[in-house]
Amino acid sequence: MVPFANTHLSYSRLSRFEQCARSFKFQYIDKLPSDPGMPLRFGKVVHAALERLLREVIDQERSGPLDPNRAITLFAEAWRAEGIAGLQEFAAGVQIIREFVRAEGIVDHRDVLAVEEEFRLQVGRFEVLGFIDRVNRIDDETIEVVDYKTNRALFTRDELDGSLQMSLYELAVRRLWPWAKKVRLVFAMLRHGIRQTTSRTPEQLEAALAYVETLGRMTEEATDYPARVGGQCVWCDHRVHCDAYGKALAGGRKELGAEPSDLEAVAREREEVASLAKILTARKYELEGVLKAHHRDRDELVIGPMRYSLATTTSTSYPLDRTLRVLEAQTGKPREELLARVAIVDKDALDALVRETSKGLDKSSGHIFKAELDAVAERSITPRFNAKEVRS
Repeated sequence: MVPFANTHLSYSRLSRFEQCARSFKFQYIDKLPSDPGMPLRFGKVVHAALERLLREVIDQERSGPLDPNRAITLFAEAWRAEGIAGLQEFAAGVQIIREFVRAEGIVDHRDVLAVEEEFRLQVGRFEVLGFIDRVNRIDDETIEVVDYKTNRALFTRDELDGSLQMSLYELAVRRLWPWAKKVRLVFAMLRHGIRQTTSRTPEQLEAALAYVETLGRMTEEATDYPARVGGQCVWCDHRVHCDAYGKALAGGRKELGAEPSDLEAVAREREEVASLAKILTARKYELEGVLKAHHRDRDELVIGPMRYSLATTTSTSYPLDRTLRVLEAQTGKPREELLARVAIVDKDALDALVRETSKGLDKSSGHIFKAELDAVAERSITPRFNAKEVRS
């Protein structure tokens, strides 16, 4: 077997090896055709639309608000070019684009240093190639790196602070714009309208460089490429080639039933079952999405012995002011007492209001505002069983 050698490294190449060595082998060694699913293709379309929108601002040296109609036109063009279908995702994309334009406000071409900026880093004997979605000039000594994400889930603080992608981006922009004394790292979570920020110390950047070189060597020295089966498999663009994923869908391991006295066997089986549950649940939602797409124009969908229909559920909410008036009239109790008994603030709505209000406050006032709200919050604590892999 001819030893494998990387033509270059990239964040996507390294992260694929981290997440699943089998997928890495399929992509870069066997060079099998990949089949990206809707989430990856959707993200590609949104990125393409935003890139073109901002590149026009730079090329035409414009300053002012972005044009929402132009933005949606660019999104539609990118959607057609990608050749995907699905009204629900298309509508979600339009909403993302609209919210992006609204949140951007005034855009000055002089403050957008780059979009889809290519970089090349020499790390040991490896060249690391990458592209940064956007780089902004904040002031005479600060630049901001922005990476657009269409993920449905937000990052945890550990994920933000441990992101290899952002470490590579900071290393790159410090070489591309050496005048910058400060670098702000931002994940723009487009589905949520939230900016998640992180930063890096010099020590963290040095560690990232050493890790990249080490991981690059591991990709070339590997002789075995085990599959890492889990909930992420449903999004893998090589799952059709993976026998481990196929076995998991077929039911995984059959010999379940560890003896309660054998804690090691119990723990091992628990992780196998948890992994299998994630895979099957993710696959279930994916299959339901296909069925729903075919169901839209019909009252029900009959396939073989199965009859599928979309049931509607009703949620009830009571407008505060009108509800209190009715209660006051019937109970004779004062409004303040009724308000204390029946009213509760919706956390998602409150979080949105806090974000909106905090934009007009300085950093210190924003922290005080949030602390005051936290002080009046009532918390309930319920036990939750967590499992986390321990790595030596």
